[in-house]
Amino acid sequence: MQKLTNKEEEIMKILWRLEKAFVKEILAEIKEDQPHYNTLSTIVRNLEDKKYVGHEAFGNTHRYYPLIPKEAYRKQFVNATIADFYDNSYKSLVSFFAKEEKISVAELKEIIELIEKQK
Repeated sequence: MQKLTNKEEEIMKILWRLEKAFVKEILAEIKEDQPHYNTLSTIVRNLEDKKYVGHEAFGNTHRYYPLIPKEAYRKQFVNATIADFYDNSYKSLVSFFAKEEKISVAELKEIIELIEKQK
């Protein structure tokens, strides 16, 4: 699975949310730094080339839909991030969030409970 650019990820988030959409519908969902219609169309076709997106033809226009589930991409992205930045250590990842005060003791206890329930 190829890594996506930030703009491609933005488009995929829209497609995951909408499930199926024409380029003009995707364009309407972009609030900031809205690209030109043709630029967006090129990005969507690139996503199709990367096998992230498929399409249904309606005459000369296409309705696009995700081929890769959001959860599959998230798993790949998280695993790659942990490998690249935390030496494949989930402990290092959680420690980072604790040091940055992005996770509370109560949340850590909830995580421990979830892990214990799965055993």
